[in-house]
Amino acid sequence: MSKAAETPTGPLAGLRVLDLSRVLAGPWCTQILGDLGAEVIKIEQPGQGDDTRRWGPPFLEDGSKDAAYYLCANRNKKSVAINLADPRGADLIRQIAMDCDIVVENFRVGGLVKYGLDYASLAEINPKLIYCSITGFGQDGPYKDRGGYDFLIQGMSGLMSITGRPDGEPGGGPMKVGIPISDLVTGLYAAISILAALAHRDRTGEGQQIDLALLDTQVALLANQASNYMNGGMLPRRLGNEHPNTVPYQDFACADGDILVALGNDRQFRSFCDLIGRPDLPDDPRFRDNAGRSPNRHALQAEMAPAIARWQSDDLIAAMEAARLPGGRVNDIPHILADPQIAARGLVRDMMRSDGTTMKILGYPGKLSKTPTDYRHAPPRSGEDTRDVLADLLGVDAAGLAGLIDAGVVAERLH
Repeated sequence: MSKAAETPTGPLAGLRVLDLSRVLAGPWCTQILGDLGAEVIKIEQPGQGDDTRRWGPPFLEDGSKDAAYYLCANRNKKSVAINLADPRGADLIRQIAMDCDIVVENFRVGGLVKYGLDYASLAEINPKLIYCSITGFGQDGPYKDRGGYDFLIQGMSGLMSITGRPDGEPGGGPMKVGIPISDLVTGLYAAISILAALAHRDRTGEGQQIDLALLDTQVALLANQASNYMNGGMLPRRLGNEHPNTVPYQDFACADGDILVALGNDRQFRSFCDLIGRPDLPDDPRFRDNAGRSPNRHALQAEMAPAIARWQSDDLIAAMEAARLPGGRVNDIPHILADPQIAARGLVRDMMRSDGTTMKILGYPGKLSKTPTDYRHAPPRSGEDTRDVLADLLGVDAAGLAGLIDAGVVAERLH
């Protein structure tokens, strides 16, 4: 049986997604939909493919030389190489869209109109289509024609103004998050919005367009920091590893390394002070409750730091665990990937490509008791599903495919 004819499982089984996106925000969304059982058809440019295939090193040591970056966001998809700039290629994509439930694209505003692949054009032939457009700044507004990039969005959104060491400290200044958080969060919001649109379609039978902007989603994610300013006039600032509201909620130095202390209420604070041999601190009027500890955080830190510094980190973490107090250490990525908790949760998984190449992926974190995540396709090689998808969905025979390949309209990777 061809890949295109396989029957996926999962809560979204039976839904088909046309993925016209590349790099990360869109592919992250469509990978989630694929993990949950949807059939995802990824359209890639012949001879080029998704940009992230070349975002290395490191690269897979196989014939594809695909970058590890690409592997993180493209499992459970079928790769079809079609030149959408060729009218014949655009027509093939329109035919595929007629049999799809969802389209995800991240072209610039209006970029797909000339190909007849914009929402208005596809909604005419498939009124039930849910069409998710992801851009840097949205479909309207003064910035709508600008290109959006995660690093740019992290700065413009205000996120970098609250991330990093405070000004005046060594290493102080704005800092981006260590992962492309704006892209990833937009992908999550896209998946959520698509599921909401599906619920609406189930009730009414009508599709719709979803307009998602990286800037909007990152600003929405400012959460408590924005609320502190909008509702309390408190200007958020960079605090390093400290919390803007809850104290103590930060890293401290033990005798052999740093640990994290995350105390969320007054009871936990009193218990921790007993644990480290400073039961007097909660009786100090400055530190009795969080409302006092927050403005007096530096004085409190000066009192707590010497007591914590006498401990070995493993001993203090074990004592905190026994007292049911939240604490831990800062892991590097190799350590957390080897952590027994991560192993127990089955988050690190092995997958195999059609050519036998093996790889490791991080799985979907949700555990659905009745409809578990379905890991059926490793991230595909560029164009490896072109033949199957065009044959199974559009009825293109071998001669027709050969003609399209010779004309440069489509491409395939033999496997």
